[in-house]
Amino acid sequence: MSPDSIRKQMHAEPFRPFDFHLADGRTLHVPHPDFIAATRSGRTLIVTDPERDENWELVDVFLILSAGPGKRPRTRAR
Repeated sequence: MSPDSIRKQMHAEPFRPFDFHLADGRTLHVPHPDFIAATRSGRTLIVTDPERDENWELVDVFLILSAGPGKRPRTRAR
């Protein structure tokens, strides 16, 4: 993916959660814009995991194969 296409997703209005699918088979979920940051060049991303304290990933943009709609949160049955 290109840095420009990722920036568009990061700054979309309204923001929609999305998943990155990486070349090594991992998937990183971005539920909110507060959980992703890009370097000035846009070549490297920092993606944090909202469910785990102090857990973050450095990602080379050119290792992202695709980005798609994010996982929807589970709702509890009443």
